[in-house]
Amino acid sequence: MMSNADEAGVRSARLPQRQRHSLVLRQLEVLRVTELSPSMRRVTLGGPELEGFVSVGFDDHVKMFFPAPGETRPVLPVAGPDGLTFPEGGQRPLARDFTPRRYDPRAGELDIDFAILHDGPASRWASAVKPGAPAWVAGPRGSFVIPLDFDWHLLVADETGLPAIARRLEELPGNSRALALIEVAGAPEELALQCPAGADLVWVHRGEEVEEPGVALLAALRGLSFPDGDYFAWLACESGVAKRLRSVLIEERGANRKWVRAHGYWRRGAVAVHDDFDD
Repeated sequence: MMSNADEAGVRSARLPQRQRHSLVLRQLEVLRVTELSPSMRRVTLGGPELEGFVSVGFDDHVKMFFPAPGETRPVLPVAGPDGLTFPEGGQRPLARDFTPRRYDPRAGELDIDFAILHDGPASRWASAVKPGAPAWVAGPRGSFVIPLDFDWHLLVADETGLPAIARRLEELPGNSRALALIEVAGAPEELALQCPAGADLVWVHRGEEVEEPGVALLAALRGLSFPDGDYFAWLACESGVAKRLRSVLIEERGANRKWVRAHGYWRRGAVAVHDDFDD
């Protein structure tokens, strides 16, 4: 049996570790566009300025900049030692955060998967963009590296968190156990994901017309049978839903709150939101 000190050491070693990166604003080029599902489109970027790109956490995010309606070039910030600075008194850049879905330094390629769910600047750009078009990407500025030393891994998200889940499943060791709960509109939105042999995928279909987000996802989480052992839970979806999912895990399922990382990748009625609900 572990002593209290040994147990505390194990819990501490399993906490995510932050890594900082130099912030670089890169002008890249669209190499190709791939349709993944009716609402998911992959844009592959490349170019000389991609050299030196770093992304070591599966839920890293880069910031992309998009032209305003009627414009061909976005308003861009300046990357400095203290982060991004914006033009004073001028138009603010149209920017959104995205998961670096795949980075291949040998091929010089960066994949960004777009969930085309709303009529916003990112969805409009991703729906219309063609190979050869320019793209501007900043970051990641940092990474949270979640340890692998758990008995199993719980991943819960809607479409906005699906790229990060897909990347995590690909990067887990082949003998890992994982349970992924993913909400999409319907069966045509399900993706063929590369997973460890011990991973289970549960797709939740919310339907096309939903007044309140997350109802189906919350019900599905409450109904899941969990494997035995210690687990780390990663959640990403609408902000209010992510907060409620976290509460379900901690208050109803007895999860260790230090091993639950919850994100609001979007917020109902707001734009350009990223909320974190971690201790």
